[in-house]
Amino acid sequence: MPYYIYIVTSHETATTKSVEPVREYENFKFAKTEVRRLRSEKQLEENQAYKIVFADDRAEAEQRLTEFREEPIAKEWEK
Repeated sequence: MPYYIYIVTSHETATTKSVEPVREYENFKFAKTEVRRLRSEKQLEENQAYKIVFADDRAEAEQRLTEFREEPIAKEWEK
C-alpha cells in the first residue's frame, strides 16, 4: 500500500475539510523526507497542513483525511 501526501485545508466549520493530493510514495521514509522538505520550503496558510496517509488507494486516503474525529479528552495528569 502506498503513502499519500496531501495538503489538508480546514474550513470555518471544524467538521469540513478539503484535500489536495501532492505526491504518492511506496516507502514511508521517502514520504516523510518529502513532507519535511515541503514544510521547510513552502509555508502554507494558517488553516492548511501537509499530511501523510497510508491507504489502499486515493479514495480511501481522502476518506480517512476528511472524516470527522472528535478531540481526545485530556486527562487531569495530561494537562
